[in-house]
Amino acid sequence: MPNFEVVTPVAAPPDQVFAVCLDVQAHTRSMASSSERAVDGRTRGELSLGDTVTFQARHFGLTWRLKARITSYDRPRRFVDEQESGPFKRWHHAHHFEPDGTGGTVMRDVIDFASPLGPLGRAVDRILLSRYMPHLIRSRNAYLAGTFGDRRAGTGAGAGAADDEAGS
Repeated sequence: MPNFEVVTPVAAPPDQVFAVCLDVQAHTRSMASSSERAVDGRTRGELSLGDTVTFQARHFGLTWRLKARITSYDRPRRFVDEQESGPFKRWHHAHHFEPDGTGGTVMRDVIDFASPLGPLGRAVDRILLSRYMPHLIRSRNAYLAGTFGDRRAGTGAGAGAADDEAGS
């Protein structure tokens, strides 16, 4: 099962970064390149424990829907969203927020995912998604960090997103 981590420095305190990462409208703005929008569940405002949202977006020329639920919530340190229905066999996204010691935040995204369809899905994960997904998260994070005026977003140790294909 593929997994990867993206580390992004943000020039804002953890509680503010935590809140913007759970804001549905901020998320859809950060994913404008894929025409992402919230179409069901909580479609506005800040998500909290147990909330669901269904996003619709275009990737690879196809329209996809992913329904996610907030399954863990420890404000302002960590939350997890997991796919309830959508294109993946598994999608688990843990968001971590740690003070950086200078008033900012080290935001760390840890994502485990798997495509359906057995060997074909594993090939798609390895050949295509293992590069595409970290890029998508880095772009999202750069946008979100930019809402705080952070020009450092997407740089620094770990920001290159190490791809680790566990179980391959």
